[in-house]
Amino acid sequence: MNILILSGSPRKGGNTELLVEAFVKGAAEHHQVEVVSVRDYKVSPCLGCNACFNSKDNTCAQKDDMAQIYEKMAKADMLVIASPVYFYSISAQLKAVIDRFHNPIRDSFNIQKMALLLVGAASLPELFDAILAEYNLCLNYFHIEDAGKVLVRGAVNKGDIQNTNALNEAYLLGKNIEN
Repeated sequence: MNILILSGSPRKGGNTELLVEAFVKGAAEHHQVEVVSVRDYKVSPCLGCNACFNSKDNTCAQKDDMAQIYEKMAKADMLVIASPVYFYSISAQLKAVIDRFHNPIRDSFNIQKMALLLVGAASLPELFDAILAEYNLCLNYFHIEDAGKVLVRGAVNKGDIQNTNALNEAYLLGKNIEN
């Protein structure tokens, strides 16, 4: 299976990146895995102009790096969304990429499964509720199977995730992904 991970952390070497690396280590044993760190791509927010609905090949009016991400998504069988939690949501960088899925080109993708990796500093029980609501709506709308989630609370500083079982959970989630 081809697995594409969209990693939304703007911080190199942070907790989200460590969680992604653990998942990759497990998944790469049986699958092809590619990580897109959205911080390395220039992606503007969706303009809502709907030019992609009227253009040949659903081309977006904006000329940025999102075209490269669409190409990677077209090859993916599974998508993993990984993000730090900022004010009860995913990072702005990742949100810009996800909002650009508004393009009808998404209907040509063969993504059958999705997983979610989230890291938050707070320990509130409802910390992930808003993100999970959006995630579940996407799963239902696009008829995608939930391959699993690793949700980490209380990781305030860089490296805090190493004091939890989350890296092992992410490794096992990746390792146990079935075709």
